[in-house]
Amino acid sequence: MMLSRYLPILVWGRDYSRAALSNDLMAALIVTIMLIPQSLAYALLAGLPAEAGLYASIVPILLYAVFGTSRALAVGPVAVVSLMTAAALSNIVEQGTMGYGVAALSLAALSGLMLIVMGLFRLGFVANFLSHPVIAGFITASGIIIAASQIKHILGIDAEGHNLLELVISLVTHLTESNWITAVIGIAATAFLFWVRKGLKPLLESLGLKPRLTGILVKAGPVAVVVVTTIAVWSFGLDENGVKIVGDVPQSLPPFTLPSFSPSLLGQLLLPAFLISIIGFVESISVAQTLAAKKRQRIDPDQELLGLGAANIGASLTGGFPVTGGFSRSVVNFDAGAETPAAGAFTALGLAIAAVSLTPLIYFLPNATLAATIIVAVLSLVDFSILRRSWHYSKADFAAVLTTIIVTLAFGVEAGVSAGVGLSILLHLYRSSRPHIAEVGQVPGTEHYRNILRHDVMTDPTVVSLRVDESLYFANARFLEDKIQNRVAGDKQIRHVILQCSAINEIDLSALESLEAINQRLREMDVKLHLSEVKGPVMDRLKKGHFLKEMTGKVFLSQFEAAHSLRGPEFRNSDVNKAAAN
Repeated sequence: MMLSRYLPILVWGRDYSRAALSNDLMAALIVTIMLIPQSLAYALLAGLPAEAGLYASIVPILLYAVFGTSRALAVGPVAVVSLMTAAALSNIVEQGTMGYGVAALSLAALSGLMLIVMGLFRLGFVANFLSHPVIAGFITASGIIIAASQIKHILGIDAEGHNLLELVISLVTHLTESNWITAVIGIAATAFLFWVRKGLKPLLESLGLKPRLTGILVKAGPVAVVVVTTIAVWSFGLDENGVKIVGDVPQSLPPFTLPSFSPSLLGQLLLPAFLISIIGFVESISVAQTLAAKKRQRIDPDQELLGLGAANIGASLTGGFPVTGGFSRSVVNFDAGAETPAAGAFTALGLAIAAVSLTPLIYFLPNATLAATIIVAVLSLVDFSILRRSWHYSKADFAAVLTTIIVTLAFGVEAGVSAGVGLSILLHLYRSSRPHIAEVGQVPGTEHYRNILRHDVMTDPTVVSLRVDESLYFANARFLEDKIQNRVAGDKQIRHVILQCSAINEIDLSALESLEAINQRLREMDVKLHLSEVKGPVMDRLKKGHFLKEMTGKVFLSQFEAAHSLRGPEFRNSDVNKAAAN
């Protein structure tokens, strides 16, 4: 039982059927066709030789198939992580050198170790500290930077920059150096790939093709661009006219490699590795859970950390770079009918065959085509509607999303993701430090108590009932103190304060000390403090201290019992108008 928990392959492999094998093989074929150009493109985005993309897509997929819990997640290089890799390494090692490749291996190894440690200590919950709006903002800004960084390949010029402003200035500066043949190839490839996404499927359906065949042909669109542009460059000798090509790609399986153990290098890579681990895990788990929900399957976040960690360790030992679960390839894998992680293993086999036998065929593949593949892939991730939705829903979320986008565009991906992590944590702390506290009264004719600002309720001038809609801990305990102080100090009629604790799941030591302070202050004002609807685990904690013994009031089973026992001779209808609660 314990072994199958850490090796999910023992669970799904036990019931593997011939039907599942057929579906997995078909899915693997489709994903392999899609991954060949995509892997090459993401390697170039990371600043590495094209073959590194293939290497990073073979062993990591196999290891994830053994340790991962998602039946459809496809692991390998992805756009955002590739860009983060380039951003991290270019500040440390010169691109194109042997040291750059070794640094990429070290970055993957560090990321893998961090993910494994997080998985062993069951820290999958850390993904919850990155809000989805902030992640959406970061990915949107990163998509723009990635697309902008590929324009140099589309135009055949040299341009550098780690943020949008630097990239734009560099592109404009070198614009006169554009190679018109490269530009024609790049722009035509980009336009065609956009059309494939939107227009090819309706065209094929109008011709009477079956939906499954139509889906395969649409997914094979990038391969068609690769074939056509490669043949064009080869046929007309366009590489002699300045069109930059992929060139020689080693015709071999992934080599055995070792990351650097230099303390200096590892120290410099520590923060980038942590940020890549967090972003990669959040992206991966989001995709995995979304796809699993469609088939009512379960994803274990802690085991996913182990699976992704093993995949990155595998990448570091086989000439790759940091990897994670990709959105587009995982959706394709799912739509193609993948039943189990074995589809990933078959994909790895297909990519291995490609690495051994097909690499000579991509010698004349223009870099502009790979750039077009990246641009079309990442622009689908750009979603400015998150600004409109967050503005209407929560101004705090809007501010966080906008700040993340601006910081990423202005200062680069590392600053952007750091800002995103920091803002997510600050938002959580801010919201939990100001818990919703409602004054409640009895709904006439019932035993229910509701917010006096939202309902017509009965209240007693001598009793104040406050419902705390948050667990109490060090960050919000003082807020509760101030709330009670402000409510009681100005009303001389009050004799009892009831804290309705139905939403309180935890009271830490700081909050307990605040309750003691509240009890003491109310005692000095000749007001008694009472609790109602205290949950069992919270009561167990309270019994360990002396607070309950010193509390001036009582603990009641229900809010109705508390208010009924303490009420004065007459109730009065609340004269507070209905309004939105604070």
